[in-house]
Amino acid sequence: MCGALAGPSAQGRSGLFSILIPLMNEQDNVQPLLAEIYATLPDAPSFELLLVDDGSTDETVARVREVQGLYPGLRLIRHQWRAGKSAALRTGALAARGEWLVTIDGDRQNDPADIPRLLAERDRQPDLVLVAGNRRRRDDTLAKRLTSRLGNGIRRAFLRDACPDTACGLKLIRRDLFLALPFFDSQHRFLPALVKGRGLAYANLAINDRARVAGRSKYTNLGRAAVGLFDLLGVVWLLRRTSVPGAVTEDGQA
Repeated sequence: MCGALAGPSAQGRSGLFSILIPLMNEQDNVQPLLAEIYATLPDAPSFELLLVDDGSTDETVARVREVQGLYPGLRLIRHQWRAGKSAALRTGALAARGEWLVTIDGDRQNDPADIPRLLAERDRQPDLVLVAGNRRRRDDTLAKRLTSRLGNGIRRAFLRDACPDTACGLKLIRRDLFLALPFFDSQHRFLPALVKGRGLAYANLAINDRARVAGRSKYTNLGRAAVGLFDLLGVVWLLRRTSVPGAVTEDGQA
């Protein structure tokens, strides 16, 4: 499996890619975000955009349906109840048609203008299977910035994944690789470590970060720290139990 995923997908570099946006109670963000993405990437249908609603209890779904016919390639997928961000991303990946996935948060803190930069970085380094966005100047509360810095430092010390901001929602990853990685809650926070653990190449890319202007964060500092420590120990175990065979070849093939 590891060897089969080692090479880049040439078709995926020039063909359709899929943008995945997990949503949970983002009624005031979803329409402005869609308008911004389609203004930034006007060459649809070179991409499709999948909104995965993770059991919203506000008007998020209704707001999407109001504009669904305005945007080519826009798809809405719904969870019956909340399953978490990683589950929403996996649902989107399973339904996606593109060979590459762009993940972006639904709170408008990620800047869609950085999406072309992710694609350009992938094309600049043909061996990459993941480009991870890293927020340059995080526009958030001091408490969240300090908590994030501490958490990232602990994670890097244990996993040695060389990623300064693994929780950033803006990433570009090959779809086949994403679906082949072990799935668990909060998987999205460990993609660089999981990719590196398979001996594959990824790059960090400095991106813009914006303040949330509507809606509320779905996480608390204490809750995120407690779950993050449990997940970290699990990923440490997983990586230590992963063996990489290198390139896989078969004799006798023409």
